[in-house]
Amino acid sequence: MNDLAGANLTDLIHRAQRGETDAVDALFASVYQELRRMARARLRRHQRNTLLDTTELVHESYMRFVQAGRLKLEDRAHFMGYAGKIMRSVIVDTVRERMAQRRGGAQRAITLDSQIAAPGADASAEILEVHAALDGLAEYDARLVQVVELRYFAGMTDQQVAESLGIAERTVRRDWEKARLLLAETLL
Repeated sequence: MNDLAGANLTDLIHRAQRGETDAVDALFASVYQELRRMARARLRRHQRNTLLDTTELVHESYMRFVQAGRLKLEDRAHFMGYAGKIMRSVIVDTVRERMAQRRGGAQRAITLDSQIAAPGADASAEILEVHAALDGLAEYDARLVQVVELRYFAGMTDQQVAESLGIAERTVRRDWEKARLLLAETLL
């Protein structure tokens, strides 16, 4: 992204924070394709267990952004980092809802003798386990959580994460490996 586009995005962010509703719409319109790429990259990894499609993930993220009200975002990097957090919450909430429906939601539980698991159960459980483990990791190192959110939940590349967080790609790779090791310990 060039500096002019980044400056325009930063201006839109500041206008949106002042409560200009047209700026919120313009902000999302300007990053819509990038958010779609992030969502598509994230969903592609779990293609057979897709919980949402790209459009649903981006649109639900937009709705949550609007509902959040006034945010203290300073620039493009903060915005993309926040977008990663929102995508994480959308994915986790969708998994929780699906798992609750699978367990019958408010219906009375009935035990069946079948040993056949529902398709996608492992991917759903993995997402919830990673989400819970990230809460513990946040106490250790908040930036590691940001890297995981952007890589795992938002589907960003190392370069995109580096740009979003304002750090070097090499740092992103180190943080990703460190986070994976710590999460593997927690998830085992």
